[in-house]
Amino acid sequence: MKISVTIITFNEEEKIEGAIKSVLDIADEIIIVDSFSVDNTVKIAKKYRVKVYQKRWQDYADQRNFALEKASHPWVLNIDADERVSPELKKEILDLKSKEPEYDGFSIPRLTYYLNRWIYHSGWYPDRKIRLFKKQMAKWEGRFIHEKLIFTGKVGKLKNPVYHFSYKNIEEHLSRINKYSSLGARKLYENGKKARWYHFIIYPFFRFIKSYILKLGFLDGFAGFIISVLNSYYIFTRYAKLKEIWKKGEKIETFPH
Repeated sequence: MKISVTIITFNEEEKIEGAIKSVLDIADEIIIVDSFSVDNTVKIAKKYRVKVYQKRWQDYADQRNFALEKASHPWVLNIDADERVSPELKKEILDLKSKEPEYDGFSIPRLTYYLNRWIYHSGWYPDRKIRLFKKQMAKWEGRFIHEKLIFTGKVGKLKNPVYHFSYKNIEEHLSRINKYSSLGARKLYENGKKARWYHFIIYPFFRFIKSYILKLGFLDGFAGFIISVLNSYYIFTRYAKLKEIWKKGEKIETFPH
């Protein structure tokens, strides 16, 4: 069982080295698809045994599919630059490599570190996704955000997590919300959706309740409260921007990365 690790990047000089180091022991090759970073991402990546390709940004699914095409081994492990394969997960994958797995793909939980603590609730964990899979059975779909892996094989589960180092602080979290809410609004606009009064009042309120109460965000302390508030804020902002688009009569544009 040989594994190609795929990572897409754009201006990830602070994170890419940690991602690469975490997979060196399990990867038979590492594929990085970079969207013409203007920092030292590529320079840092090339210090290791990786194959770096640069491709102009279209959307997440397009970049990931390009990485899949470049992978030369039958199995692919997909991670992001702000993620690390945990030591326990590394051992699980090495055990798999010593035999032919009975499954065609494996879902892996993701554990996020935020505001100086690991987040085990708030809807952020276990956040299982198919990350290790046979290349021939997989394809990414979806424009803008929330790309999805379309997988046709039999899926098993790995126990241990990928570590996710998402936001350094609340400021960076808010910046990402600003970006993703714009992309989300564009997606809704493209699908002909319009913003109604309940999108601004009821939806954000219930998103907070879902994160903080139903998903036990209160057990994550202050971080869980912030996550729940900002989840609500994201919903409000997305629909506010959708309303703005319709008022301006803007056309759909391709967003830069």
